[in-house]
Amino acid sequence: LEGLTHSCNVTEFILLGLCHNEMLQPVCFVFFVLLYIATVLGNLLIIVTVKNSQYLKSPMYFFLSYLSFIDMCFSSVTTPKLIADFFLERKTISFDGCIAQLFVAHFFGCTEIFLLTVVAYDRYIAICKPLHYTTIMTGCVCGSLVMASWVGGFIHSIVQTLLTIQLPFCGPNEIDHYFCDVHPLLNLACTDTYLVGVMVSANSGIISLTCFVVLVVSYVIILVSLRSRSSEGRRKALSTCASHIAVVIIFFGPLIFMYLRPSTTFSVDKMVTFFSTNITPLMNPLIYTLRNEEVKNAMRKLRSRKVMLGVK
Repeated sequence: LEGLTHSCNVTEFILLGLCHNEMLQPVCFVFFVLLYIATVLGNLLIIVTVKNSQYLKSPMYFFLSYLSFIDMCFSSVTTPKLIADFFLERKTISFDGCIAQLFVAHFFGCTEIFLLTVVAYDRYIAICKPLHYTTIMTGCVCGSLVMASWVGGFIHSIVQTLLTIQLPFCGPNEIDHYFCDVHPLLNLACTDTYLVGVMVSANSGIISLTCFVVLVVSYVIILVSLRSRSSEGRRKALSTCASHIAVVIIFFGPLIFMYLRPSTTFSVDKMVTFFSTNITPLMNPLIYTLRNEEVKNAMRKLRSRKVMLGVK
């Protein structure tokens, strides 16, 4: 990385940011600070609840705690820098810092894609093969699936990074975005990036689309299998699946729009990416806690237990 940095004329990039209206900068600053605090606290609350509750020991909540951890990290890749840049006239990021941000953002983003697919597989086994659930979804299997998600995210991210870092950057160095992503960087490269753009889109887009199709098919199979269930069992399963489907649609929509296309930029790209990197990590804890009675009951029990301990 260091050798490649010195071979380029560009040693830093200028981020044009998200909001160009100086009058709105203080409002945006407050909004993003509150949004980031809510995202971190919301996901942290889920992690603490799952870890400390004796009622949330199923594989689904094991995966949910990791999903919350990834959301917290994913949001932290871009939002703190975005907040800090609001009052800076010249929003710069070093070449190394830019490449590192690209790598980490794709690492957590792709890991979440694979983890959401794992959650769908868990729900499929739980609903369609309930008698074999405990023998299939053992602790070893759950740990291996989480590890595979991390490894898959790393491989995807290292490929995206290597495809980008080998390009020459000799100017201009203004990125029309609020963080370093692949497409804006390809537009600044001093060479023809068509082939690299196709490879980048294939890497990100195909992963997103394939996992999305797998998720849709799995939930269709689950919904079809629910027709033979009792009304109570059907209601509970539908409630759980509805939460997961909502997260899938909110998360995959922006990703498919951003990466399943040639390396071009549109005026709405920043807003779509903002939704993916800032709103989605906040929506996950809201959806899972507001729609999941087991999580809400576990939170109430933990709160009551802490109050009782405080009284003693």
